[in-house]
Parts: sequence; C-alpha cells; structure tokens
Amino acid sequence: MNDPQAQGGGPEASEQIAGLSFAMLLIAPDGTISEANPSAEVLLGASASRLKGRALIDVLQIEQQRIKDGLLELDSQMIARGLDMVVGERNLRINLTISTLGNHPGWRIVTLSDASQGERFEEQARRPALRGPAVLAHEIKNPLAAIRGAAQLLGRKLEPGERKLTGLITDEVDRIAQLIDRMQRLGRENSEPLSPINLHQSIRRAVETVQLTSTEALAWREEFDPSLPMVLANDGALVQVLVNLLANSRDAAQANVAPQIMIRTRFVSGIVMNVIRLGRPVKLPIEVQVSDNGKGIEPALRDHIFEPFVTSKANGQGLGLALAQKLMRDMDGRISHERDEAGGWTHFRIHLPMVR
Repeated sequence: MNDPQAQGGGPEASEQIAGLSFAMLLIAPDGTISEANPSAEVLLGASASRLKGRALIDVLQIEQQRIKDGLLELDSQMIARGLDMVVGERNLRINLTISTLGNHPGWRIVTLSDASQGERFEEQARRPALRGPAVLAHEIKNPLAAIRGAAQLLGRKLEPGERKLTGLITDEVDRIAQLIDRMQRLGRENSEPLSPINLHQSIRRAVETVQLTSTEALAWREEFDPSLPMVLANDGALVQVLVNLLANSRDAAQANVAPQIMIRTRFVSGIVMNVIRLGRPVKLPIEVQVSDNGKGIEPALRDHIFEPFVTSKANGQGLGLALAQKLMRDMDGRISHERDEAGGWTHFRIHLPMVR
C-alpha cells in the first residue's frame, strides 16, 4: 500500500498527534514524565522540555490521597473525573485516566482533560434528541481512530526496532475501543427479549468457548441436574455471563498447582427477588454455580466486585462482572459471590426463573 503522505494525501502523522485535543503524558517506571504532547504543555503551562524528568506527583498536585497513591503505584489503572488540581498558581478541575502498558512493565500513559468541557458535553448529551452513550462513544472513537492511523503512518517511517512503540500505541487504542464497547452495553436501558432456554446447552457453549484458550492442565468438573426445566432467559446474554464467569475462574485457578473449575446446576427453593420492572416478586429456583480453587478475590474488593472499574487483575478493566450483573438483572435473575476459605474455593452463583 502506498504511503498517503508521499502522495500528498493527508497531514503528517506528527501533525495529527500534535493536534490531539487532550493532554497525554508518558510516565517512566521511576514516576517521572518521559514525554508530553503539545496539549499537555498548554494544560500544564510548561514546555515538554521542562516537564520531562519531573516527578508526575509533583506536577499534578492533587489533594485526594487515593489518587495520589494511584499515581505512585506502577500497576495502577484509574479513571477519575472532576479532580481539583493545582498547577503553578492555577486551580484546575480535570478528568484523569491512567493506563498501564502491558508489554512494558512499569510504564504508564496518563491523559488529562478539562472537566468543564466534559460537563458541557454531558449537558448536551442528556437532550432527548441525542442518545447520550452512543454520542459519547462516537466522540471518543473518532479521535481514537485518528491516533491509530497516525501511529500506523509513523511506524512506516521508523526503523524496525523502533516500531514496537507505534505498535504499542495501536494495541492500546484497540483496547480502549473494546472498553468503550463494553461500557456502551452497560449503559443500555432496553433489555433483550426473554424466551425458554435449555440451560445446559448454553453452559456447553460457554465452556467450549473458554476451553479454546485454556491450558490442558486445567481440570473441568461438571455436576448437572438433568431433570431441570427450561429457564426463562436470553440465550446470548446468558452465554455472555457464563463465559465471563468461566474465564475469570480459569484465570484465578491457573495460579494453583492443580487448577480446577467446577460447574454445577441444581434446583433450589425459597429464593425470591423483587423485580422493580415487573412490580412483583419473581421466584428464582434454577441455580448455576461456577467455582474455582484459585486464591480468591482480595477481601477489600469482595463487597465491590460488581461495580464498574473494580478489578484485582493487573491488566483488568473491571467491567466484566458489572456487565454480568446488568445482564442478569435484565433477565430478572441475580448473581452472587461467596468465598470458602476453609475449602479454598471461590463460588459465583447465578439464579434464574424457570418457564412456567
């Protein structure tokens, strides 16, 4: 493929990067600023040459202790909005993200934007004529596509040994785009239609999907009740929930010398959930239990694991379980978590209504 720049077909990659509207900082493992784009120079009121080598925590004077701790942790990932920050003699309110670079341990990318601009955009997005989440995703994906294209163009002009950095940029852009897609699903108000589903067929599909990326050493155990009736659910959503739970269990169990996953189905009585949408209680007698013998979720996170952006994985996004809970609620079901410290097992259970 011919280079568009060679034919005068578009701006140079460096010009596209320089035109980004948000500030971007590359942070070295020692916590100092390694690179800063022009928008960062404007927002922080200092040239890139003056910013390079300075400690990030000194440049971003933020009062919130939790944010300050996150700036110091090498493996921290964070999204924070409306932070009060002091830059020189100016008081700013910013939105901040911190992303780790998987192929370069200790290196991070920090993005900063004026929070007041985001507030103005949100006010517009709440108008009935605009689909807020869809518009927001569109506005984010457009500059992401430009960044990705600029990185690809820049990579063509670099030596092979230097192309790893542009490849890293495109990989991170793809990861952010996937994150946006998952956030969109969390924001959907309309649930998928429900119909009678063969529970064990859905489980089989989910297990096959996860097994394709699992190690041979992982032992899978099944305890199915063949007499269970059909459940009332959405097949695609149910498989998505099961894939998420099984993939999490697989990742957790692999830290064990003898990793095991157990999937169990059974009929239980007495479980009822009040469904606000229906205005009446719904019985949930069908249970699916996904268990693993990994070390379990950190105690401090156990009460928050179904909240967005809460994760114990170094490179996790913290959206999988939040999405699973959202999908279960859409199906008038529920999801729960339990840790058996004595037995060394972690249990996730989903409960579904059966077809009358």
